[in-house]
Amino acid sequence: MPSTNINIRTDSELKAQAQAVLEDLGLDLSTAINIFLRQVVRKEAIPFEISRSPLSNNNRAKPGGWEGKIQLSDDFNEPMNDFEDLMS
Repeated sequence: MPSTNINIRTDSELKAQAQAVLEDLGLDLSTAINIFLRQVVRKEAIPFEISRSPLSNNNRAKPGGWEGKIQLSDDFNEPMNDFEDLMS
């Protein structure tokens, strides 16, 4: 398949930060953009959520999350005992 060039404008600091992260992931900017474009085509949508919420809101517990649903047992054998009961 023949390739084509895409020219985009972005903040130079943003580009440098993105390249540093991508390098840690073993990717270059061109590969990451191609992954993004393939996901757009595959999903027929932007492949991540876009919202007007500030980023700080994303770190808050969301209704229906795991909060209050996970309990630690004092007896670490208890989950295994429950499992064994289910299997018998």
